[in-house]
Amino acid sequence: MSGGFLAVDSGGSGLRVVVGTAGGGGRGPDGLGRRASREPVRTGSRGIDPAHLLAQLLPMARELTAETGVTRLGTVVVGAAGLATLGDALRAELPGALARELGARTVALVADAVTAYVGALGPRPGAVVAAGTGLVATGTDLTRWRRADGWGHLLGDCGGGAWIGRAGLEAALRAHDGRPGGSAPLLARAEERFGPVAQLPGQLYPRTDRPAVLASFAPEVAACAAGDPVAADVLRAAARHLADSAAAVCPSGGEPRLAVTGGLLKMGDAFVVPLEEELAKRLPHARRTTAEGDPLHGSVRIATDLAAGSLALPSDDGLLWVTTVPDGRQTVRRRGE
Repeated sequence: MSGGFLAVDSGGSGLRVVVGTAGGGGRGPDGLGRRASREPVRTGSRGIDPAHLLAQLLPMARELTAETGVTRLGTVVVGAAGLATLGDALRAELPGALARELGARTVALVADAVTAYVGALGPRPGAVVAAGTGLVATGTDLTRWRRADGWGHLLGDCGGGAWIGRAGLEAALRAHDGRPGGSAPLLARAEERFGPVAQLPGQLYPRTDRPAVLASFAPEVAACAAGDPVAADVLRAAARHLADSAAAVCPSGGEPRLAVTGGLLKMGDAFVVPLEEELAKRLPHARRTTAEGDPLHGSVRIATDLAAGSLALPSDDGLLWVTTVPDGRQTVRRRGE
């Protein structure tokens, strides 16, 4: 078979890759064949490292073409975390390399916020909030993209798992000091999890995985919320922040779809109930819906639509960048051209 596609989801947990065809089996997230790597792509002074991505991607792609019989991967879509701010080297080097190595003629580099959006809602107007360790909201009216937050745990990601965990630990430390706003239940859980809180700064500040460590305390905040008003207030504040981001990107007219994805929903009613209340208050015109799929599903959907010439999503240099590579010469292609 020729005329195949390669769809990639590159994130903090590694690389997931699907090979399929636009005409019969490519719509689902498994395509015709699938591979995964648990090694996240490195970032450095040039941003996301193209060589490291290719070192993982190309062997998997060749295995999948042999396995599926798809002889030419004319369309390649790479969904990548950090593309908007760290993607310059990928844009410069990846299309040419994929053309040489795999025969790609259409390459799309897509921010993970957009693949999450497309996986959740498809090509419809609306908004998607990805709420895990961090938090980012993405919306579109199908003429342009809007993005809110996603600034990382030091500058933003307000309402995400790291934000909730940090706020819970702050309340624990207030209780330890005897300052107002402290929570004895959260102090007890912090000491059970991390040991004496006086040692917490030394455990936390030198680590490179601080967001994950902070987010690991978020379920403890949820567990305390039923009987602790301080913990409940933290979750209510997180819900307000999430609703703020959703409102910033959601189209104001019509009946846009609205989906929330990510691990925070696993914290249960202590978080979900105030979240639903805040979303209903801020976005009464939006239609709440369950996500159809995940970011890999979104990459597959973009790849099949590109291969079929039916992509209905707006282009954006930082979020959804499509280029053609005819005879090795790279040219940017906008929607409708």
